[in-house]
Amino acid sequence: MASEDFTGIRILNIFSDIEPQRKRSLLTLFTAGLLFWSSLASLLPTLPLYVQFVGGTKQQIGLVMGAFAIGLLLSRPQLGKIADRTGRKQVLLVGVSVAAIAPIGYVFAKSIPLLLLLRAFHGISIAAFTTAYSALVTDFSPPQKRGELIGYMSLVSPIGLAVGPAIGGFVQAWVGYIPLFAMSAAFAATGLFFTCKIAEPKFSDSPESDSLSDDKNTQKYWQMLWNPRVRIPALVLLLVGLVFGTLSTFMPLFIQETKVNLNPGLFYSTAAIASFGMRLVTGRASDKYGRGLFISGGLICYALSMLLLYFASSSGAFLIAALVEGTAGGTVLPMMVTLMSDRCEPQERGRLFSLCIGGFDLGIALAGPTLGFVAEQVGYRNMFGLAASLAALALLIFVTLSSKNLSHSMKFAIGRGKDVYALNG
Repeated sequence: MASEDFTGIRILNIFSDIEPQRKRSLLTLFTAGLLFWSSLASLLPTLPLYVQFVGGTKQQIGLVMGAFAIGLLLSRPQLGKIADRTGRKQVLLVGVSVAAIAPIGYVFAKSIPLLLLLRAFHGISIAAFTTAYSALVTDFSPPQKRGELIGYMSLVSPIGLAVGPAIGGFVQAWVGYIPLFAMSAAFAATGLFFTCKIAEPKFSDSPESDSLSDDKNTQKYWQMLWNPRVRIPALVLLLVGLVFGTLSTFMPLFIQETKVNLNPGLFYSTAAIASFGMRLVTGRASDKYGRGLFISGGLICYALSMLLLYFASSSGAFLIAALVEGTAGGTVLPMMVTLMSDRCEPQERGRLFSLCIGGFDLGIALAGPTLGFVAEQVGYRNMFGLAASLAALALLIFVTLSSKNLSHSMKFAIGRGKDVYALNG
């Protein structure tokens, strides 16, 4: 294999082709993203313990952790509009600032109602950051290498989610909750410093087509959801969010129920490694073969991973399912972001990204109560069987409805046709 085909060389090459100021801003943005996700992830294994520490019941622990989705869902639409109207950087600053403030609030919150409010407030951070980060990366990306660059820049999430929980768990066990919350706030505050250094490109500098009519930019936010270029990606991500939410909420309980000798953390670490690997290669490949092929492949992997969990009865089977699920997770969401970046102009990216990713958020928020009810009726194993059906339904919808008609949709979904809604051919 030629040396230029090695991943490290490829990453250096794609950044070498970008204008110096934009390159500096991308690297600064990547650093801010790592700090943001590390701040957020450091509380994942420790905040439930803190809620229990202040006297919360199991049900209250679930309510506090789930309140995150309330702030996320309520704020994302408005933040998407702000990202288009006043710029991505302002929304990015909101996200990192909230991530820096909320952990300090946990230090003083000694009651469940206060923790619920703080956790909902904390949810604003991820709504702001993910919407603005995706839009800003797209603004900086050359259209012909957009998938590759978005794939590399999306690595901040699996890296942060791999490093953060380990650091957070160690700090909490070593020195306690107050230093843990201070560390989480410090990560985000440092991310805020880097965010301030980003030079945001003007819309007129973005190499976008103006083939769509100007009146599109004046559409009301929710009306945009019914646009065919947005509707199906949002619906597919809603179903994927249900599957992902089921996995993240109930996997430890399912492993416990099956009495398999496996640390649930190992399942998530295995999935994160697979996700990291896929993000390194699928972005570049999608620039060559199209986004549809990889979205279809990711949805197949989601269905297969849930099916593997349905039959799993050993630690090896669970880890194989984790590898397949990580492959799906490292493909579908980055490719959907790339797909939407192909389909929208700079002036509407914030709103369209918030709509589509909002579908994923809603799925995660609904997964706990809806699939939890299913689990109470038929058990965790059958619940994962239902999750496999949801992933299969998402695949069916994408293969048959992702383009202007059935024929175009099927060709696009298998990499044999281009995206008719893309603005850049």
